[in-house]
Amino acid sequence: MRLTQGAFSYLPDFTDAQIIKQVDYYLNKGWSIGIEWTDDPHPRNAYWELWGLPLFDVKDSSVIIYEINECRRLNPQGYIKLVAFNASRGVESSAASFIVQRPKYEPGFYLERTEAEGRSLRYTIHSYSVNRNPEGSRY
Repeated sequence: MRLTQGAFSYLPDFTDAQIIKQVDYYLNKGWSIGIEWTDDPHPRNAYWELWGLPLFDVKDSSVIIYEINECRRLNPQGYIKLVAFNASRGVESSAASFIVQRPKYEPGFYLERTEAEGRSLRYTIHSYSVNRNPEGSRY
């Protein structure tokens, strides 16, 4: 199962040259770049781990690629996402994001069904990666 979160999720993974083209576009627009990673890609997990601080006032895409490669080196089995922030309206809002690395094997999710009062059914999505590495042992 292939995780589809963010822009470009339905396309094949970008090469570094394609990532540089996207980064150059974001930098030319004056956007700041953040790099995030996680081992839990649950759709409601909006708060991935921030890799360093957001890269403000960077003009050279090689700085961004260096940071992505360092994050890849230290998190070889994690998901890594690049996020571009547009502060032109006075707030740091995400203008674009896409996954730059995913594990070779994506464990996926399972659906848990619970019966509730009045014959209601509730469904919850759980990540296999979190089950394999519980919260206390993941970091």
